[in-house]
Amino acid sequence: MTQEQENRVVCLHSQEDLRLETCPAETPGPGEVQIAVRAGGICGSDLHYWLEGGIGTIRVREPIILGHEAAGTVVSLGEGVTGLEIGQLVAMNPSHPCGTCEFCRQGLERHCTAMKFKGSAMYLPHQQGMFRDRMVIGAGQCHPLPAGISPGAAACAEPLAVCLHAANRGEAIAGPLAGKTVLVTGAGPIGALCVAVARQRGAARVIVTDIQDATLEVARQMGADHAVNTMTDPEGLAPWQEGKGQVDLVFECSAAAPAIRDAVACLRPLGTLVQVGVAGPTPMPLNVMVGKEIQFVGSQRFDVEFAQAVGLIGSGAIDPRPMITATFPLTEALDAFNAAKDRSRSVKVQISFAGA
Repeated sequence: MTQEQENRVVCLHSQEDLRLETCPAETPGPGEVQIAVRAGGICGSDLHYWLEGGIGTIRVREPIILGHEAAGTVVSLGEGVTGLEIGQLVAMNPSHPCGTCEFCRQGLERHCTAMKFKGSAMYLPHQQGMFRDRMVIGAGQCHPLPAGISPGAAACAEPLAVCLHAANRGEAIAGPLAGKTVLVTGAGPIGALCVAVARQRGAARVIVTDIQDATLEVARQMGADHAVNTMTDPEGLAPWQEGKGQVDLVFECSAAAPAIRDAVACLRPLGTLVQVGVAGPTPMPLNVMVGKEIQFVGSQRFDVEFAQAVGLIGSGAIDPRPMITATFPLTEALDAFNAAKDRSRSVKVQISFAGA
């Protein structure tokens, strides 16, 4: 596809109004590159925008191109760009912090008060996302991968970065994961990748829970030792709840009150609960948490972990491909979104694009 040809985009106009449209391809300016997108993953936030018209108080107020998990090949370089080559596969970091606000100056770029995050409706104008044939992005947001890595695997760098940040947050409190017993609650894409990170960092045992057998099977492929369907096997976590709990650290990826309750019951005294999943107000067993002196850690997006994620995928240390349960062509984007919302059969659904 040449730059003059149509540039197809997946654009959300309002709740449940998802359209495949065309728009002109942009030309990269100084410090920018044009990317031919090859693969993009549908995230839970994309589903919330589509199905609910927003996430909590964040509402879609104007047409927005969705997508913030994507990889593609470099098509053209803007003035002054070095370190990237035409035809190179890159994973694109959707985060662009301002660099000057209070939090950026403190090295907390993920908390930037003027963050430009691709595919986000937080601010007006909305930040247009990555579900398009061609896009222009800052060269510094493009991370090259070695030959032989699939675009689909490369597009998993963003969710893997979320999990690496969660692991880094947990290890800052609890120490290295090596030798520890780790529980992951929720076997969606983030849960599956938390399993992979725990395994890669040397956890002695990795347990995962969910209410869908299909997602639990994927988590096994990603490295879980034990998979418990808490719906069909409500006593399945009993071995790890004995005494005052047998688990050292939990990655809580569901934001569901029953899963949080199970997690706290499994944690040993002074164990660590890393909260990765988010939802609205959620009941928590504070009496048990206080009694066990549970260390609660929130985890928000990522910073340097994006580059780390690309390195792990590029080296083969973490292979995210088992969690990619379906890939649809761009012309079937709506089918892809419908498949992604069905957790009985889907973990990570991706959209493939024309590419270079």
